[in-house]
Amino acid sequence: MRRGPVRWAVAALVLAMVGAAAGRFVVEKNSLRVTSPEELKGKYECAIGNFGVPQYGGTLHGWVEYPKSNKKACKSFDDFDISFKSTRSGGRPKFVLIDRGDCYFTTKAWNAQNAGAAAVLVVDDKVEPLITMDNPEDAGTEHLENITIPSVLITNKLGNDLKKSAENGDMVSVLLDWRESLPHPDERVEYEFWTNSNDECGPKCDMQMDFVKSFRGTAQILEKKGYTQFTHYITWYCPEAFVVSKQCKSQCINHGRYCAPDPEQDFSKGYDGKDVVVQNLHQICVFKVANESGKPWLWWDYVHDFSIRCPMKGKKYTHECAIDVIKSLGLDDEKINKCVGDPEADEENPILKAEQDAQIGHGKRGDVTILPTLVINNGQYRGKLDKSAVLKAVCAGFEETTEPAICLSEDVQTNECLDNNGGCWQDKDNNVTACKDTFRGRVCECPVVKGIKFVGDGYTNCEASGIGRCEINNGGCWKETKNGKTISACSNEVTEGCKCPPGFRGDGVKSCEDINECKEKSVCQCKGCSCENTWGSYECSCGDSNMLYMREHDTCISKEATSAVGWSFLWVIFFGLVLAGVGAYAVYKYRLRSYMDSEIRAIMAQYMPLDNQEAASQHHAVAHAEDI
Repeated sequence: MRRGPVRWAVAALVLAMVGAAAGRFVVEKNSLRVTSPEELKGKYECAIGNFGVPQYGGTLHGWVEYPKSNKKACKSFDDFDISFKSTRSGGRPKFVLIDRGDCYFTTKAWNAQNAGAAAVLVVDDKVEPLITMDNPEDAGTEHLENITIPSVLITNKLGNDLKKSAENGDMVSVLLDWRESLPHPDERVEYEFWTNSNDECGPKCDMQMDFVKSFRGTAQILEKKGYTQFTHYITWYCPEAFVVSKQCKSQCINHGRYCAPDPEQDFSKGYDGKDVVVQNLHQICVFKVANESGKPWLWWDYVHDFSIRCPMKGKKYTHECAIDVIKSLGLDDEKINKCVGDPEADEENPILKAEQDAQIGHGKRGDVTILPTLVINNGQYRGKLDKSAVLKAVCAGFEETTEPAICLSEDVQTNECLDNNGGCWQDKDNNVTACKDTFRGRVCECPVVKGIKFVGDGYTNCEASGIGRCEINNGGCWKETKNGKTISACSNEVTEGCKCPPGFRGDGVKSCEDINECKEKSVCQCKGCSCENTWGSYECSCGDSNMLYMREHDTCISKEATSAVGWSFLWVIFFGLVLAGVGAYAVYKYRLRSYMDSEIRAIMAQYMPLDNQEAASQHHAVAHAEDI
């Protein structure tokens, strides 16, 4: 007898939802590049399915196969003795082309996965814009958590073209690319998790709670490092004409402003939708208060503990139980109660009003209509709500080379620098490499070592640059030691380049050869001089032991003359200093005398007029008389 009111209430809430979130739904996409056959080569768009595991930040290359039977994949491929597993080791994976219709998208993906497919390409059966393949609400969810391959929807035209080529026996090669599916502008990722406190909504609620439990530790690591997370809850409003109805009163708070569907879809038993809204509000306020205290990660602890301590099945889904959990986490329950406010008041709740406003899409982000929903850098995540899959999607939101350590672990990605150094430059002797592991792959980027910047293309060469560059691998320059003497072509006085020092010639990088100045007769050409080449220099001696060789002038002079000239030079310096001292003293005495004279005249002027002052006074009197 209660079926009618139940249907009426559900319909009313659905209408309210449409009114509250009227806007636009954005289809999240990735790219599909056909690499063969030649006539289909090009880049196309496809819609990411909201199940399975999209390879955010990565790519997947494979051959496309269109099955001869079971073309809609609504039955197991084992019944048709069809397998998509690679027939040889190291072979490319196979993507299965499947027609839309007759069964759930998740059923198609599950059957293809069991047959060995690496990805599913669903061909739309209508000529229309791309749509999002969602998972079913209730029926058909038994495979939902076990689907691990990516699924995409392609347009009717592209699908028909691919099917035609495959049926003609062409080798159809496709690259699925998710590298640009999520924005990755900088070193910070902001993500929103739209969820619900309801734990009686079937497989979706179970999957959602399992995700919260498994992702909690990872999320807390990210948040403690400053990568922001926002938590949101979807609510709807009751149509104004039905605000005073029994159904709206049981599903809504604040006089029909904020509503949620009945958890059991049965108003005669269990909890009501308004209980869900109130607990949603508690969880929002926990996040708000925890965030204000600088510990937003406590939200994950609260949701985890509340699900265990306050389940609907145990009839503990109450305000009192929520407060006990709040207190156990050291949060201020008075602040949270103030935040929750009065659910019976005929007024807006600013917290829930903000949630309803946030549901509406803005910029490139569409409306939030699927529950649960994860939004990463303003782009909606599509796929399985799984710890590993979500972490990969979050990591794909970082600008390359700025990812935190958790994104570079072996569980998340493969370190491409371990294989042949990623094809980048490397100095094995000094253990310096240009290969930098990233979530998306690797980059060849000249490093900074001990504060010294290396410059180059990162692939074939990197050279130390700047002050101190000679301390690392001698700046990439030539260096050699002979007989305890080390000569280098690197100089810290310049920021780059290598130059052979005086006495050597060469490129300064691979070699510097000693110049034989004696053989080339470029030095030691004075009369009677003898030249002997040394490493990097030369020795020149005069024939007469009383003569001294002057290297700057390439000549020999008498040692006695050198001595006489030396003493004469010293006497000149001495007398010069004496004259400078006498001159300085005379200037000092003159300036002192002038200063004292001016001071004496100033003192005397205070007691008796001086001649020039008296004359000036008389002149002023005459001028004044003439004016009269």
